[in-house]
Amino acid sequence: MKHVAALVCGLLLCARGARAQGTTRSPHGPLSVECAVCHRPESWTAIRSDKFDHGKAGWPLEGAHAQVACRTCHKSLDFKGAPRACAGCHEDLHRGELGNDCVRCHTPRSFQDRTAMVRAHATTRFPLDGAHTVADCQACHKSAAQGALAFVGSPTRCEDCHMPSYVATSNPNHRAASYPTDCISCHVTSTWARARFDHSASGFPLTGAHAAVACDQCHKNNRFNGTPTACVACHQTDYNGTTDPAHGNAGFSTSCESCHTTATWQGAKFNHNASGFPLTGAHTAVACDQCHKNGRFSGTPTTCVACHQTDYNATTDPAHVSAGFSTSCESCHTTTTWQGAKFDHDAQFFPVYSGVHRGRWSSCSDCHTVANDFSQFTCAKCHTPAGMASKHRGVSGFGPNPQDCLRCHPTGRAG
Repeated sequence: MKHVAALVCGLLLCARGARAQGTTRSPHGPLSVECAVCHRPESWTAIRSDKFDHGKAGWPLEGAHAQVACRTCHKSLDFKGAPRACAGCHEDLHRGELGNDCVRCHTPRSFQDRTAMVRAHATTRFPLDGAHTVADCQACHKSAAQGALAFVGSPTRCEDCHMPSYVATSNPNHRAASYPTDCISCHVTSTWARARFDHSASGFPLTGAHAAVACDQCHKNNRFNGTPTACVACHQTDYNGTTDPAHGNAGFSTSCESCHTTATWQGAKFNHNASGFPLTGAHTAVACDQCHKNGRFSGTPTTCVACHQTDYNATTDPAHVSAGFSTSCESCHTTTTWQGAKFDHDAQFFPVYSGVHRGRWSSCSDCHTVANDFSQFTCAKCHTPAGMASKHRGVSGFGPNPQDCLRCHPTGRAG
């Protein structure tokens, strides 16, 4: 009897349990998953999430989502009603400016995934590079009230973020020097310090010794805009102090670059060819002060006789002064040497070296019978009027001026 009674009691308990299980409603709604997938037999509240494949529910848990407690997203035990949009769990700090497609910038790995944000920023009008890639977003995108723009239409000029740095910089003082607020002309995005100014872009490239000069040597009192670029603006003292030759007394041009280079102030070379009087022959070895007396350079005469009057006066064979020779020395002389002058008789006066005259006289005095008389020469000195008259009897037009031979004998030929 005892065994029968125990069996009946067991059946009744099973029936009650069956009725209880059949009437108990799941708090998860229509979730078709065995309870043992998530729950443990020793405790109903001990959840085993390792066996539940969240991906089969249409939402794979990736990155940081895999570490989040279930109740963080599932506020209600009815899982079917859990939100799927990012904004369902994440507050929109952009206040609707960028839309609700969070995956354009964010990833499940981290809500502030720098790599993804930098890539997203590259599609805007302000790509991030250098130190900008690690800057806090709110450093540029200041918090704003609902409806105010903090992301869309944000200014992209350097000074919009860096004006405090601009104002605070004292070496050199940007504000006092009227530096442009276009920071990129000197700075790079990798670091604010160690700025480099491209002087070539200013219209005055730094070459030679200028490249090593401290900025304040030319930019006095932090003056940068409107700094003069003429050499003498910095080198007036050098110009005034130069004595060999004395630039000021000589009236030298203050365009220093006509003789000097930026390599060094010493060792200047003057290009005489550019002055309108090129130095050739013996002139190239003549000391400057032989022509430029008393340090006079500007307005120095360029005629030969200005330097060679003494040579002209002292020449006796032939005597230039008494002969009335032209003071245009270049008609006979060259710059190679004062000696060995050649007079082109054909070009200057009478073609004695052509026709029958060629080679018939050994010296000038053969025709110029009066000593050093070169100005009064006629054919009649050699060809007597009587002789010429006898040879021209019956010649029409032959008059009483037989010395005018050249009308018919331009090269001295008899016929």
